[in-house]
Amino acid sequence: MPGLLVCLGPNVDIQGICADSRRVSPGDLFAAIPGVNVDGHCFIAEAVGAGASAVIGEQASEAVQCKLGDDISYVRVADARQAWAWACATWEGFPSRSLGLIGVTGTDGKTTTVSLIHAVLRAADIRAGLISTVKAILPSRSPNRGASTESGKGWEELDTGLHTTTPDAIDIQRWLAEMVERGARYAVLEVTSHGLAQQRVAGCDFDVAVVTNITHEHLDFHGSHEAYRRAKATLFAGLQGSFRKPGVPKLAILNRDDRSFRYLSSYKADRQIAYSVAGSADVTAESVRLDTDGTRFTLCTPTGSVAIQSDLVGAYNVANILAAASVGVGLGISLEAIAEGVASLGGIPGRMERVDEGQPFLALVDFAHTPNALSEALVAARGMADAGGRVIVVFGSAGLRDREKRRLMGQRAGELADVVIVTAEDPRTESLDAIMAESGQAAEMAGMRPDVDLFLVADRGQALLRACDMARSGDVVIACGKGHEQSMCFGTTEYPWDDRQALRRALRGESLDTLPTAESADEK
Repeated sequence: MPGLLVCLGPNVDIQGICADSRRVSPGDLFAAIPGVNVDGHCFIAEAVGAGASAVIGEQASEAVQCKLGDDISYVRVADARQAWAWACATWEGFPSRSLGLIGVTGTDGKTTTVSLIHAVLRAADIRAGLISTVKAILPSRSPNRGASTESGKGWEELDTGLHTTTPDAIDIQRWLAEMVERGARYAVLEVTSHGLAQQRVAGCDFDVAVVTNITHEHLDFHGSHEAYRRAKATLFAGLQGSFRKPGVPKLAILNRDDRSFRYLSSYKADRQIAYSVAGSADVTAESVRLDTDGTRFTLCTPTGSVAIQSDLVGAYNVANILAAASVGVGLGISLEAIAEGVASLGGIPGRMERVDEGQPFLALVDFAHTPNALSEALVAARGMADAGGRVIVVFGSAGLRDREKRRLMGQRAGELADVVIVTAEDPRTESLDAIMAESGQAAEMAGMRPDVDLFLVADRGQALLRACDMARSGDVVIACGKGHEQSMCFGTTEYPWDDRQALRRALRGESLDTLPTAESADEK
């Protein structure tokens, strides 16, 4: 176990592992992990009282001895998160060593790219699992049994949560172990900078590292763009030192169009494959055609070319498709299977998802919650509007997160949309009015006029209703920032919220009212 300093106490038989004292069972190993708001060391006594037989922690043994008693083993480590992740991997038998593991990181486009890679593997008749923001997909126990109603092709879909992109280590390892048991040959995992920095994927032996892009995001957590980039780079840095599996190469898939390219290309791999929408690279796109109902282009690779047709819209999805195709090229998948896989993938929940109630304008929900993603979504929306049609955007910025995003999001919206409506997006314990004011001021600086084409509406349901009320034939209304998520945080409480349901209500002339009122929100 990496970081082990000292082990005190008798040898014990471990019956399970747990990092939540409320869920400890007799015989469990309890990991006392220092968190952002809560320190797990404070709950050692509670875990021991529930039957924990051993404890992992970072504090000196003298500091925790009074909580342990005389017969509890204590393992002091340098990094409890890392030790916990490796303990989870060990407990599940290091499942990532029994299948090829593909990790996708980046600021935007991760979920779509993960889904595309999985579709390409499936088209090549390769049994594979997936863990993304939206869901986990596991092969059914038999190719013809246990399939979800949606897929009907031998795949089981599981919910992965509300606001967490990369799940906790225990969930990752359990899902990977389940994939191995079900005969998966590969797993595709969406990997965030938080997941990397917080060691959630420690103990995962990656074979393929993919980057979409690295733009402005999470500086509240990482402190600087350089630290954010370093966190992303650990996925690539770990390739050469990870467990090697017979016949599975270590591949680095890089975006030559992104400013991260030179930095990430310094990390060694058996093979690096660069993709580019705009220039020269190993994998490129020619004759790109962007339509309101999909994307078409010619995929050019070192082994030949093939026509690509996809239901995904927007220029940014060309890059996502190229990233997935590059994985296919690196793994020796035929161009025909790559094209089939891309074509088989319909829309991604909450990604430029259409909501249709028979209205004479287009209504979309998109997860765009970063300045770059918002820009890309608005450019795509512009291309989907009729001649003379307007783009009406509804968005917000999260509380207790990167403050600079608020200004940048407002600026991009003001530059690229015709009507800007700033509203709530997980204000948490910050003042919603203050958050909206920052974005609103930036939009105004970009040329928006208050109460003419710029509105601040705290109630997100009312904001969507206003957008739909003012929309006319040929316009595009796009709700950005929440996408597939099923809740919104006010204070410390997660309230039920679904942008798709809210937009559907708005199109019917109603407002979804599952959130607290503006007055009650300010009190939280």
